[in-house]
Amino acid sequence: MQLKADDVRLNWVGAVSLEINEKGVMPWRIPHGIRNLYHSQLQEKASMPAGVRFSFHSNTEIIKGQIANTPNDSQIDLYCDGQWIKSYDLKNANHFLFENLPAGQKLVELWLPQKSTFLLKSLELSSGAIIKRYDDTQLRWITYGSSITQCAGAKSPSFTWPAIVARQNHFNLTCLGFGGQCHLDLMVARLIRDLPADFVSICCGINIYGASSLGPRAFQQSIIGTILTIREGHPDIPIALISPIYSPTRENSKNAAGFTLAQMRNEIFQTVTILKEQNDENLFYFDGLTIFGPELNQYLPDQLHPNAEGYRCLAANFQRLVVNTIFGSSEN
Repeated sequence: MQLKADDVRLNWVGAVSLEINEKGVMPWRIPHGIRNLYHSQLQEKASMPAGVRFSFHSNTEIIKGQIANTPNDSQIDLYCDGQWIKSYDLKNANHFLFENLPAGQKLVELWLPQKSTFLLKSLELSSGAIIKRYDDTQLRWITYGSSITQCAGAKSPSFTWPAIVARQNHFNLTCLGFGGQCHLDLMVARLIRDLPADFVSICCGINIYGASSLGPRAFQQSIIGTILTIREGHPDIPIALISPIYSPTRENSKNAAGFTLAQMRNEIFQTVTILKEQNDENLFYFDGLTIFGPELNQYLPDQLHPNAEGYRCLAANFQRLVVNTIFGSSEN
């Protein structure tokens, strides 16, 4: 059974937009039609579908996809009814193939590469297979951050820390982790404002430190502007603001703008205090050192990015501290 990539029965969950042309379908994490309004470096990262999965109900026992060649070391992960089945290595591949799927009707989810682009040309299922659209009605979570949220170093796409947390809590994830590009851009704040959301988390600071893109004069004001912009579309939902995780070489070393990570954490905490004094009772602050602190340094090989095991630890701490504080339980 052959399907076109733009078949309406395929739901590209977690994508902000789809680029559809004669080649196939490519998911984006910003609106493709106005992508040039975003910084060019952010556009590059937004073309990588971190957290995106295409999903459907089917009784198929085979899934074969024709794709554009993917040169990077990346994978696609298959889940059936929420259970991991297999990862497929896409390096230098123009297709993927999963065989011997569980029999019977099931929810099929394919988690797409978090560190390379992905263009689906066509999809092949078992002969005579039934396929129905899946509409995800779970709680909608948007998480915004840097490469530490995009998670190139994770084991595979469904083992990034946002993906682990989303599956554990049955969240409908939209991941806005952009490697090197979390600078509190107004266009991203507007995007989050306009997307459906029940919960937003923001991990900010490390890219701003690294690029010295905001100094003490502008940093706090940019956080305030970001939160107030999001509040225009989501006045009452919980928003978690998380300061930078541990990075030993940056903790007390000033960047070109005069910031250390320790100072940035204090600025973020003070900003949340100011906003809460303006009656934003659904805004929460979490110290990044409690999410990933010096006790986990062994999982920080480059002193900045967690490795695969580090992302598992980060997910566990995010669950324990952030999700359980806001929602009271891991059961949703």
